[in-house]
Amino acid sequence: MQTRNKIFDDISQMMTNAMGVAQGAKTEAETAMKGMMDRWLADRDFVTRDEFDAVRAMAQKAREENEALKARLDAIEAKG
Repeated sequence: MQTRNKIFDDISQMMTNAMGVAQGAKTEAETAMKGMMDRWLADRDFVTRDEFDAVRAMAQKAREENEALKARLDAIEAKG
């Protein structure tokens, strides 16, 4: 009976090791794919979300300033 438990323990250990190897391979594949995607995106001059948000905020501010200046010009024209 002891031999049978040893066999099951060995099989269990092999399965555990195989799962560890599979998990390591998965992590390595994900890292490699992310690196490839990062390089592909960088080659195409895409902007990051932070850069996009910064430019959008600047455009919004410029739009608001233009509207304020237009209102001032309209007020000056109305007086004249």
